[in-house]
Amino acid sequence: MDDLDDWPGSGLSDEELDVAYNVRRKAGPELFERHMVRYRELSEQAVDGLPGHPGIVYDEASGERLDVWGTGDDGLRPVFVFLHGGYWMALSRDVSSFMARALYEQGVATVVPDYTLAPEASLEEIVRQVRAAVAWVYRHGREFGLDSEWIVVGGSSAGGHLTGMTMVGGWQDDFGLPRDVVKAAMPFSGLFDIRPITRVYVNEYVKLDLERAAALSPALLDADHRCPAVFAVAEDDGDGFLEQSRLFQPQWGAGELMIVPGRDHFDVVLDLADPESRVSTELMRLIRR
Repeated sequence: MDDLDDWPGSGLSDEELDVAYNVRRKAGPELFERHMVRYRELSEQAVDGLPGHPGIVYDEASGERLDVWGTGDDGLRPVFVFLHGGYWMALSRDVSSFMARALYEQGVATVVPDYTLAPEASLEEIVRQVRAAVAWVYRHGREFGLDSEWIVVGGSSAGGHLTGMTMVGGWQDDFGLPRDVVKAAMPFSGLFDIRPITRVYVNEYVKLDLERAAALSPALLDADHRCPAVFAVAEDDGDGFLEQSRLFQPQWGAGELMIVPGRDHFDVVLDLADPESRVSTELMRLIRR
């Protein structure tokens, strides 16, 4: 493992790190609130009248639930598992299904899990839960019209970090899963080396030290199977998030970096609601390859 004191931004002051990673402050309260309204409105519009199975308990230990959207009568559908952001301490599946209709119309189902938010749950527990969600899709997906052999995982911000934690190795055996259970991945504005979080405001909630942060960083973990991936990040994202994707994408080696012009940290992922957008086109390319 790399030197615990040598991580992206380790030479920055606390104020400089806050500028790099506090994307809510960068957006400002008015724009941030407009984005959050769009998350809910687009999600409600996407699932209105859409066939699905909301509110399924996927993890008995925590009682957490997931929604299945966009199943059809045309046989088993590939599934996109979307892990919401919110710095592990906010948002929910209720505002995170905005891509479900666009994918449904292209023959793909969507699964959106909740996970217990920090500080109620540790980050280790949150990671366990999202991996349990992937395991649920693999074991039970066919009962709900999902092709359990074709699982693609994506997520935004903290959800991008959690996506990375399903891409790496070392956990599948614990759940009785094949090493290639995740066939492809699309993290948006992901955090792949989370050691900078130990020095920004988010750590009041996740309470990490450098050693635990390193153990929870996809960039520092082994991967004996490297699935195809697209690492999407907004042109107007936080500098820390841009750096994270630029560093991890070449390290992963089986992925592409996509910097989306005219978007910020919060609205880049909303482009998944538009089947004509560049990010939607790239996601469908991943699913179909």
